[in-house]
Amino acid sequence: MRWRAVIVALLMTLVAGAAEAPADSYEIWLVDQSDTNGLAHGGTVHVYDGRDVTRHLSATRPTGVIDLGGATSSLCLASTGRNPVRPHMIVFNKADTHAALAFVASGHVVIFDAASRRPLACLQTEAGAGGARQAHALWPTEDDRYLIIANQNGKKLERIRTGYAAGAFTQEPAATLDLAGCTTPSGAPCQAAGIRPDNAPICPFIASDNGPVFVSLRGGGMFVVDWRTAPMTIVGEYDADHVPANGCGFIEAKGAVFGDGGGGTPANLDQFSVFRMPRGGYSVSNPPNTPPVERLYDDDSPDRDAHGTAVGARDRHVWVGDRDGNVAEVFDGRTGARVNTVALTSPFSADPTVDLFAGSPDRAWVFASTRGPNPLSGDPHSSHGTDPGMLIVRMTDEGRAGQVRGLIPITNVDAAGVERADAHGIRVRRVR
Repeated sequence: MRWRAVIVALLMTLVAGAAEAPADSYEIWLVDQSDTNGLAHGGTVHVYDGRDVTRHLSATRPTGVIDLGGATSSLCLASTGRNPVRPHMIVFNKADTHAALAFVASGHVVIFDAASRRPLACLQTEAGAGGARQAHALWPTEDDRYLIIANQNGKKLERIRTGYAAGAFTQEPAATLDLAGCTTPSGAPCQAAGIRPDNAPICPFIASDNGPVFVSLRGGGMFVVDWRTAPMTIVGEYDADHVPANGCGFIEAKGAVFGDGGGGTPANLDQFSVFRMPRGGYSVSNPPNTPPVERLYDDDSPDRDAHGTAVGARDRHVWVGDRDGNVAEVFDGRTGARVNTVALTSPFSADPTVDLFAGSPDRAWVFASTRGPNPLSGDPHSSHGTDPGMLIVRMTDEGRAGQVRGLIPITNVDAAGVERADAHGIRVRRVR
């Protein structure tokens, strides 16, 4: 009888411990693209424990800070002869073992061991249009074989082979797609006035089926690209009449790919557009603009700038942020209908200027990077904010609504007393 009681007590302890253990442990990595203080390069990555953030909200302190002006800059200087400038977008591989960070001004891509936060490799994009080289954004393939890089002003789509287990990361110039000088499957020039006037690639995205990469373009239009070939091959061509400019916010919901188009450039300051497309059905034999794009919402009134996306539980709702309007427009993940507008202003910030979103693994929380008073996106631009840092938003009703719960500030004041912090890239990493 005594042993039975002991066994029962042990089982109850195990059950209680399992109930108390978090279903998903995760980190949030937030990128400050301003230079390391006192330098003309570098930057900072702030790492937060997700459970701390949802428990302590605005009072949360980072569990780690990566000074990109230290070991990361030393590695890039040794590998490429140049320092990395302006960290912009960050992603994790599908196993969540490694992070990859794109530096938009210098064109560097740095790969980190995520657990130790140690930089492992630094590569640099190719010189492209007008000699420019940038790394605006990047995306991993679902099989963790490659990173796809948007060389924005160089107007190239590039590929890096990623051997995470072996620590081997190799640039593959033979795979590069020249978006300014190529020809589409229909025989049209890839870049041309009235079709796709400015083919600077903005953001790449690959859906969960590991299909083609969707590539938004600065001047409008889009390419869907087979990333497996060398060079990579266009399998879907869309013109500016069908896909809006400056898109950066692809996300998947209910088996479809949602995208946005926004303002942010002197030629197109104000726009809020949302569309969706199928994940598959792309082929070099298709005519242009096939499969068709479904335009869900368009608003080019003043003070609108679509940027950043998130998705609620069970893909029920899709959020598209508005940097200028400080709201998120909410769309039904199944029908595509706009169903709500969530205000992102709050007592924590009257002008958060949300840039990009990252969602918790259970999709109950959304975290957004908020821009600073001296953004690095240039002028004129809609990215001027007042409170650089990370906005904390609780999703409700499977993402149909939400409420701001806090804002974690970051700061980077220079020698002249000017606040330079400018949060941009943000991503959630599952800690397995």
